[in-house]
Amino acid sequence: MTGPENWNAHVIEEFRANEGRVGGQFEGAPMTLVHHRGRKSGRELVNPMMYLRDDGDPDTIYVFASKGGAPTNPDWYYNVMSVGAAEVEVGRERYPVTVTELQGDERDRVYAEQAHRYPGFADYEKKTTGIRTIPVLALHRR
Repeated sequence: MTGPENWNAHVIEEFRANEGRVGGQFEGAPMTLVHHRGRKSGRELVNPMMYLRDDGDPDTIYVFASKGGAPTNPDWYYNVMSVGAAEVEVGRERYPVTVTELQGDERDRVYAEQAHRYPGFADYEKKTTGIRTIPVLALHRR
């Protein structure tokens, strides 16, 4: 397997075969599959990503457009923000969500919690310092 599409396909297959759990570098981490449509291609796309559940609202999860600390935002970020909606798979459940981007102190608080739980996110933030602020998106069940 080479390239991000093949890597994603492997993670997606493992996610679905194991009721939302995957191994490897994501072992034990909360994972979701985000379904969206390419804003240019019109193709239906799916991206696996880690999430953080909102402690006060069980119908909200947060995802992070980290792209591994790359200098640009991932394409999926632009796709979901262009329509403000997506669908997610969490465990064996699939449901529609509205998408909002967190700003300011709220964004910083949620990102800091994710970086505390998963230090790789702190590394991503260091890589992007002075280049971009990694977006944090709230996915609210519709």
